[in-house]
Amino acid sequence: MPKYVIERNMPGAGAMTRDQLAAISDRSCRALEEIGSNIQWVESFVTADKIYSVYIARDQRLIREHAHLSGFPADTINEVKAVIDPTTARELRWSKEKDVSKESGIY
Repeated sequence: MPKYVIERNMPGAGAMTRDQLAAISDRSCRALEEIGSNIQWVESFVTADKIYSVYIARDQRLIREHAHLSGFPADTINEVKAVIDPTTARELRWSKEKDVSKESGIY
């Protein structure tokens, strides 16, 4: 299933207490239970005025349904096309350094 990043404009999000964050997490989980197994919340990142959430879902419609049921905005929904991290660069370097086909004359 596709992975999505959702941008939620939530002024003051970064000032929420642990109890408030736990309460909105609970609302999110209850909405997910209601929708079913074709959507999964992976994690969210709380910034000063936004929350960025990562979901795995069958389609964007389910993410919009979750936003409606939970009462959270889903201002921007983007499908993840690739995931990169420092190991991505290391893999490229390793493949160039260890290209034995070039060393052995095999192309």
